[in-house]
Amino acid sequence: MMADVAVMEDVMGKLLVPDELWALVEPILPKHPYVPGVGKPRIDDRVCLTGILFVLKTGIPWEDFPQEMGCCGMTLWNRLDEWRKAGVWEQLHRLLLDKLRGADQIDFSRVVVDSSSVRAVHGGKKQGQAPLTAEKQAPNTIWSSMPAAFPWPAS
Repeated sequence: MMADVAVMEDVMGKLLVPDELWALVEPILPKHPYVPGVGKPRIDDRVCLTGILFVLKTGIPWEDFPQEMGCCGMTLWNRLDEWRKAGVWEQLHRLLLDKLRGADQIDFSRVVVDSSSVRAVHGGKKQGQAPLTAEKQAPNTIWSSMPAAFPWPAS
């Protein structure tokens, strides 16, 4: 297993997760020390970050992630979700923005905000029932209180 991790680091790690980026990311990741005799050892976080970035960059489905790269797509998906719940992505976003802003590397003349592209989760706020405006309800034209006649003669 360690040979696979080394291969992945040599082939992809330097392309997608350079040491400078890893130095920013590693301290904000949740710590999960391995307890001997309890389950399998956890896949290295740098391998998972590299895999997550690879999937997001290439657009391949999670389940098609090649295991030769150090882990499976389900592990990547679970780690992505774990880090989302832990607030890692928001912290990383803030760190990277602060670093870019400090180096005067953000060109705010090209910033666009478009709220029309944000979808309403679960259809947005539900509307209440419209109030009645008539003095009394109109007869229902779809459902009659009259018993239905049999259109066909019984044989």
